[in-house]
Amino acid sequence: MALAHAILAALVDAPCSGYDLAKRFDGSVGFFWSASHQQIYRELAKLENRGWISSKSILQSGRPDKRLYSVTDLGEQHLKEWIAQPCEPTAIKDDLLVKIFAGHIVPKQIILAELENHQNAHQKKLSTYKDLEQRYFQNPQELPETGKFQYLTLINGISYETHWLAWCNQVIELLNQTIKN
Repeated sequence: MALAHAILAALVDAPCSGYDLAKRFDGSVGFFWSASHQQIYRELAKLENRGWISSKSILQSGRPDKRLYSVTDLGEQHLKEWIAQPCEPTAIKDDLLVKIFAGHIVPKQIILAELENHQNAHQKKLSTYKDLEQRYFQNPQELPETGKFQYLTLINGISYETHWLAWCNQVIELLNQTIKN
């Protein structure tokens, strides 16, 4: 997937400024497709040049003018075509797994400390996802269609973080057993 598709997906429901898009991105699509605010702004210019989005300038008093971006018919058509194309599962690229694969060459405490850092990070992310679920998705069957599809990505995030935590716990337990023996 290209950043262009993630931006189109974030913009397709409602127009917004680049700043608001970057904030929206951080709290939605950004959970599974990361991009810096600078990358988002650069991509907005490219998308506008392709005719996939348009912008209009909004005058503001006491502040610089704001550009409001929205998906064009051409952009929505491109997004629909992209969604209809099959995609391959994403390859795993994870520094932690490489470290663990070769972890036998360092003291186990180093690997355990790294695992505990990851465990904490995944716990925080899971808490964020659970908060979002509680706040916005208490009754998924009653959500409008857009909300149901957004909820599907949240379910994946919750499952992913839960799996990572279970794996971390299992690995930490195994390493702690081998340290004692």
